[in-house]
Amino acid sequence: MMKPTKAAARILLYGIMIFYALSIILPLIIMLSTSFKSNAEIFNNPFGLPEKFNFDAYTSLFIISNYGRYFLNSIGVTVISLAVAVTVSALASYAISKYHFKYNRAIYVFFVIGLFIPIKLGTVDIMLTMLNLKIFDTLWALIIVYIAMAIPLSVFILYDYIKMIPDELSSAARIDGCSEPGIFARIIVPLVKPGLAAAGIISFIPNWNEFWFPLVLIKSREHFTIPLATGQLFGQFDTKLNLVFAVLSLASVPVIIIYLLLSSYFVKGLSAGAVKG
Repeated sequence: MMKPTKAAARILLYGIMIFYALSIILPLIIMLSTSFKSNAEIFNNPFGLPEKFNFDAYTSLFIISNYGRYFLNSIGVTVISLAVAVTVSALASYAISKYHFKYNRAIYVFFVIGLFIPIKLGTVDIMLTMLNLKIFDTLWALIIVYIAMAIPLSVFILYDYIKMIPDELSSAARIDGCSEPGIFARIIVPLVKPGLAAAGIISFIPNWNEFWFPLVLIKSREHFTIPLATGQLFGQFDTKLNLVFAVLSLASVPVIIIYLLLSSYFVKGLSAGAVKG
């Protein structure tokens, strides 16, 4: 028979888990249901389900407000920047964790310092750099900034993960005549897929939600991203809340899909990368 203390502890644990799950799920349900209401119904019944599902907000977003283009801008900028950042981070982590040279530890510290220095402190210099490169008010300006934002955290995650891979695997491959790029592509990358997924998911969310740099680097509406376009919905005297919640509902879909697809890799990557060999 289970002791009362153990039963109470288990009930408390389940209660905490249920409360945590509800604190995540309920806001999503409220956000989605609110997007199907009219503005008047939002104020009259803010937390209840809609009396009648109204798709006017979604129709307005894609037909009138051109949000389809903004959505594609966000996807393109985020995917390209993450692909480059994770690739560069994996190569850098492999080099500084497996090759012993004079400054490899200093280079690792240099990357990690990037976690503690807010990139927004360099906003003015970044703007001047983009102007000099003739890419101000283009999506390439955002891609470069997002790459710089994602690399420090990705290196931090992948460094210890790659370091735990036994050196004997690389040595055996070299004896068999495998080149250094071949070792990285055929041995290292397959073994660090969970770490790559963890780095990608963790970096995806802040890049996808980034508002500051689109605000200062983008001026043309055709280059707007979802966060910047959403900010335009808040008027000085009137805000169409159903449009805002419709945008937020759509913007959450890629994050949820990516996490569901890569959740198993994500957990493995964080748990393995947190333990040093």
